[in-house]
Amino acid sequence: MTAFIDSAKVMAKGQVTIPKDVRKTLGISNGDRISFIVEGNTVRIVNSAVYAMQVLQQEMKGEARKAGLVNDDDIVNLVTEMRKEEVNE
Repeated sequence: MTAFIDSAKVMAKGQVTIPKDVRKTLGISNGDRISFIVEGNTVRIVNSAVYAMQVLQQEMKGEARKAGLVNDDDIVNLVTEMRKEEVNE
């Protein structure tokens, strides 16, 4: 994990330029979206796409096991069944 401190000036309209090292670390480039996560008096800035994937992964944690998918063979069998159903439709 990379740890460093950087700063930026808030302009009249509330705009801030995200420092280059921070953009690079977060994988943010021109046109990307970021999310601000506010926890008390602390704010985290995250790459929105990466954050959305992390939230999805957390919400899906354990769902495969609940569905009876515990190994690769279970997954292959499920995909095979789904493909058969698509052909029959």
